[in-house]
Amino acid sequence: MSFGACAELSRCFAGASIKPFSQNCERFVSLHRVVEGVESRAIATYSCGKSMSRDGVVARAMSGNQGLTYKDAGVDIDAGSELVRRIAKMAPGIGGFGGLYPLGDSYLVAGTDGVGTKVMLAFESGIHDTIGIDLVAMSVNDIVTSGAKPLFFLDYYASGHLDVDVAEKVIKGIVEGCQQSDCVLLGGETAEMPGLYKEGEYDLSGFAVGIVKKDSLIDGKNIVAGDVLIGLPSSGVHSNGFSLVRRVLAQSGLSLQDQLPGGNVTIGEALMAPTVIYVKQVLDLVSKGGVKGIAHITGGGFTDNIPRIFPDGLGAVIFKDSWEVLPVFKWLQEAGKIEDSEMRRTFNMGIGMVLVVSPETSTKILESNKVYKIGEVISGNGVSYS
Repeated sequence: MSFGACAELSRCFAGASIKPFSQNCERFVSLHRVVEGVESRAIATYSCGKSMSRDGVVARAMSGNQGLTYKDAGVDIDAGSELVRRIAKMAPGIGGFGGLYPLGDSYLVAGTDGVGTKVMLAFESGIHDTIGIDLVAMSVNDIVTSGAKPLFFLDYYASGHLDVDVAEKVIKGIVEGCQQSDCVLLGGETAEMPGLYKEGEYDLSGFAVGIVKKDSLIDGKNIVAGDVLIGLPSSGVHSNGFSLVRRVLAQSGLSLQDQLPGGNVTIGEALMAPTVIYVKQVLDLVSKGGVKGIAHITGGGFTDNIPRIFPDGLGAVIFKDSWEVLPVFKWLQEAGKIEDSEMRRTFNMGIGMVLVVSPETSTKILESNKVYKIGEVISGNGVSYS
């Protein structure tokens, strides 16, 4: 799989196994923490595109016509890529969206994530009841790319001083996210750590586990040139790229309360729109057959995420005008003077999930769903745009 220069450091490890879980639930050991004591049968991943500062972008922010890089904004892409290279030596075969663990005739599929610096906009806007939806979405959307049905979710909520009212709103969103993805909120951890977080701040992380029959696993192996890329609409920025978003906002002279240029909501409402949870829609499409691969468009955008599901020797061409780019992305690009290539490698641009299907299957899907034919698979490598 191709990683490119990306900054996501959330990961599960190939060839890594998990020691039996302790009965002490406060020390629940998740997949991405286990390196030693491994069992070779486990299949797992290293996701590439969302972390370091949790936004996964190579950003050009705006100093006149000279854009800043993401490194200038505080995130060293080269350092992230170097860590990917080192981990690849320890855990060959990394690169998918969810970690797979064999269980009888099925695989358990696990994913873990947070919501990045989007929480900083939650602090500023006072909108806390949807950030939990984002948290669930980032994990369940990853594991559904394997065709897995989410089973359960656990969260981690940390703050310097526990504000019960705020925490309740956040967890209300987590409950809503679990309901949308038809999984169980199995538990979590609330950590109060004075001195580590500023007053009024908190951070979130969580993980989900799902299951899929081995003979129903979607792994991209059958993708061929000529297959079609089907895009599922996003609600906006989702939960990636917010270091760049915040820089654009700061330099635009506008506030979260101002009207979004070209839109009918405020900038805050547009940016805080919760991540779409695609679980039910994707599993419905998968159940009808013909889905060969699925990519979750997070940090890294189209450029880094779509190639992760392709066999060697295949790439993609994206039809640039095949869907409606949302006003929030048009504003970000204009206000930030961001180049097209950076936008496509940073944001989802209005497409949050991409399915790879045969031409015959694409015709059926396009006839009965609000989705877009956004491109096709070609011989070669990487992603191009036409």
